[in-house]
Amino acid sequence: MPFVLGTAGHVDHGKSLLVKALTGIDPDRLREEKERGMTIDLGFAWLKLPGGREVSIVDVPGHERFIKNMLAGVGGIDLALLIIAADEGVMPQTREHLAILDLLGVKNGIVVITKKDLVDSEMLELVTLDIEETIKSTTLAKSQIIPVSAMTGENLPTLITAIDSMLDKTAPKRDIGKPRLPIDRIFTIAGFGTIVTGTLIDGCLSKGQEVEIVPSSVKTHIRGLQTHKQISDTAAPGSRVAANLANIATDQISRGDVLTTPGWLKDSRTLDVKLRLLSSAPRVLEHNTQVTLHTGAAESQAKVRLLDASEVKPGDSAFAQLVLDTPIAAVKDDLFIIRSPQETLGGGQILDPQAKRHRRFQASTIERLSARDEGSAESVILASLDAQKPIELSKLVATSNLPAKEIETSIQLLAERKDITILGEKNERLIYSAQAWAALRQSVGQTLQNFHRDYPLRQGMPKEELKDKIKAPAKFFDSAVKQLSSESVLAESGPTVHLTSHQIKLTPEQQKKIDAYIKALSINPFSPPPETTIEPELLSIVIGQKRVVKVADNVVFTIDAYDKMVQKIIDHIKIHKQITVAEVRDKFSTSRKYALALMEYLDNQKITRRVGDGRVLR
Repeated sequence: MPFVLGTAGHVDHGKSLLVKALTGIDPDRLREEKERGMTIDLGFAWLKLPGGREVSIVDVPGHERFIKNMLAGVGGIDLALLIIAADEGVMPQTREHLAILDLLGVKNGIVVITKKDLVDSEMLELVTLDIEETIKSTTLAKSQIIPVSAMTGENLPTLITAIDSMLDKTAPKRDIGKPRLPIDRIFTIAGFGTIVTGTLIDGCLSKGQEVEIVPSSVKTHIRGLQTHKQISDTAAPGSRVAANLANIATDQISRGDVLTTPGWLKDSRTLDVKLRLLSSAPRVLEHNTQVTLHTGAAESQAKVRLLDASEVKPGDSAFAQLVLDTPIAAVKDDLFIIRSPQETLGGGQILDPQAKRHRRFQASTIERLSARDEGSAESVILASLDAQKPIELSKLVATSNLPAKEIETSIQLLAERKDITILGEKNERLIYSAQAWAALRQSVGQTLQNFHRDYPLRQGMPKEELKDKIKAPAKFFDSAVKQLSSESVLAESGPTVHLTSHQIKLTPEQQKKIDAYIKALSINPFSPPPETTIEPELLSIVIGQKRVVKVADNVVFTIDAYDKMVQKIIDHIKIHKQITVAEVRDKFSTSRKYALALMEYLDNQKITRRVGDGRVLR
């Protein structure tokens, strides 16, 4: 599996020289870097370890003026080499880089004391003690400390062995099928066109694959891929990747954009976050403070809206919203750093990349953010749901940053616990929180109750009318009716639905009218007299009771007459292959009006089908 190693440390402590000594590759690629003798932008190299695997190396600048370039490269590393020169010891950028690694949760690291050849053993021991004190409260507290000399080569084999050993114990990058390549370099090569580079996370890329650049919203496809200058058809998570993009100019892309598969990743303008202020921060962080946000390779000015505190003291944490001046592409659990113009202030974890504006000190908001911060798949899903409206599965997959299989397992568990309700099937599914589903149940119940009050003699409300009245996506309406029926909220009766408790109660006078109507229809069942009518509400009742069949306006047969006519028509067609309207008229001694209405009704019921002047069976 591919891994990425990153350097960190104060300017002129020998980071680039160490990388060149280890790999034979000079990571300082810019003329200005060589003239100044220090790294300004990101440099890249790779190292072949004794076991045969290659690791990518990102060499970052140490000077405080280029800290944003350092932040563009440090994301996504698997192992940090914290470089400290033996002749100077721990310096300001040493501490800032260490704080950044700590905020980004980098736990695998080796402290490399460079320029060992320039000091005696006593000085080396003092520097080592100072380093141990400096790192003891950080994620790199238990890191090995290895003194080396890039000039003489002393202890470089020991360092390489230590790197190999640590990577043996490092878990590979996850692959959840949603590849993201935060772009940290953009350039062109004659004859090839635009090239972008970055550290690939969360999925694989392939040659020929269609991709999208977010938030630039540019779509293109990959003409070619390289890792360590080797052409490859695919790139795995954790790889340092160079992607050759088709039909796209360099000015259409910016550092910090993310290359990914189309359709799922949206640009973010407001982030819900869990924020921690460094204990070394020079002052408290106040509400509405302006900061610079760094995440992945992206950078944006941002306003910090504190949600559960009036201020954050050095070393403390809080929930907050970051309102960005320029959009970025981010997902849940991405880590970030915030800085003032002069120094790193803190950082943390993105909890919701598509956040809405919240009122401060609102208990429900803090509870939801705490659930997202908790991190279990079930808590993340529940926190992603709205109390008022459902979310489609495809959007949940995109915003939760969880593997699809884990989401599937979790939503089934939550459904069994009645914490959620799922409508639809397979990829077309809609998920309701318990509160949102309860609101829908109440809305449907109240709507049907009002209908029964207004139309007490109707069997139920037409489904299409209910669909228009309740707030449920149309494509999930049938699934919603089925679920509500299974919960005894309503019952279906053909094209209508009604409350399970609904019963039609007729007065003696109404029952008398119905009985007289049925009797009148039965006198001449195949040609009921046109003057035989009944009030529409009462007609709906006898239709619902299946005592009559209405085949057309003003054409109603008793159920017995209808069944007999249908059976005789079917028998006739089986013998004679077809039947005409005239033959139906003659067979039942009725008029053409009734015969035609009946046959058109049977066509609509898909019992017969018209062919020329006749009808055949379907």
